[in-house]
Amino acid sequence: MDFEKIWLDYQASLKAFLHSRISNRDDVDDLLQNIMIKIYEKRHSVKSESSLKSWLFQVANNTIIDHYRKKQKEEGIKASDLWQEEAQTDSVLNLADCIHPFILALPSQSAKLLTEIDINGQSQKEYAASLGLSYSTLKSRVQKARNQLRILFEDCCYLYLDANGSIIDYEPKSDNCNNC
Repeated sequence: MDFEKIWLDYQASLKAFLHSRISNRDDVDDLLQNIMIKIYEKRHSVKSESSLKSWLFQVANNTIIDHYRKKQKEEGIKASDLWQEEAQTDSVLNLADCIHPFILALPSQSAKLLTEIDINGQSQKEYAASLGLSYSTLKSRVQKARNQLRILFEDCCYLYLDANGSIIDYEPKSDNCNNC
């Protein structure tokens, strides 16, 4: 398997996955680099291309768990704070592939906003300043864009949420929604 192709195909999805679980942008970048190294070193252990995506996100999930365990030792975080240890189902990880195409399907202003904030990890305050907007205005626009994105997901799939509103499973509404 060609490492460069794997990395190009999955880097954005892995970064979005990390951003959904890690709030510190610098930590996300560090973890993404660690994941890249792990993937490069162990890429030959993947037995088939069909299991590649699942394997990549398992590497990412394990890296997140290791990150929080290390923080726990350093900062005395309680084990109950390690919600990331809950195993992600393969079906939910499949939704990560849909993020980029769905963002591109949004109006250009919304797509650019979500790409900068949610994919690239730009802080909302910094991004608002760079656009010359007030922070509250940008927050409203981000919320609106996220709602637009959610509608795209809900048009494609039935989403099953836990008590916190996190996706725990999904079911495509039609056959052509299976591969975003």
